[in-house]
Amino acid sequence: MTMKIKIYNLNPDINDRALERLFLPYGVVNSAVVNRNALNGRSNGNGVVEMPLDNQAENAIASLDHTMVMGKMITVSRYESAD
Repeated sequence: MTMKIKIYNLNPDINDRALERLFLPYGVVNSAVVNRNALNGRSNGNGVVEMPLDNQAENAIASLDHTMVMGKMITVSRYESAD
């Protein structure tokens, strides 16, 4: 089952590809999307990454949470849906 990972406090200049490259050292990345404002296209400062293997996703979360990326301290956690 694919694990979704939520990333907060991203630098506004980061794009989808850069977010994907951040997670690739930890395993396979199915998708990486920086959330953007629909009106102006600017980053909302957060994104979502999907990884197919839980152990790789957990390792990425543990390794990247509270690290500096492009001058910003990011927060990385398992995505919790609001079902």
